[in-house]
Amino acid sequence: MAYYSVLDVTPTNEDWIPAYIGPANKLVAQYGGKYLARTGTHEQVEGDKQDAALRIIIEWPSKEAAMNFMNDSEYAPHLKARTEGSNSHHYLIEAKDDLA
Repeated sequence: MAYYSVLDVTPTNEDWIPAYIGPANKLVAQYGGKYLARTGTHEQVEGDKQDAALRIIIEWPSKEAAMNFMNDSEYAPHLKARTEGSNSHHYLIEAKDDLA
């Protein structure tokens, strides 16, 4: 079953970004992930305003693949840099419809 990582990321400093992109791209691909969106072009159309500089959506082949990416020791220093250098929220969503 597919899973989706949905993130909102607002950098508080941009020092970590150049060193983050390459390793994150490599590891996302290594675990079968695919970026569906990685953009600052977004518009909130409903609900209380939730500012974010970037919205990111990654499709994973499984929850296990997503968690293996997040727990990869090679990713750990980059995750630390992102979380320390930004306000970030990461949601892992199962591709199913509980209301069908």
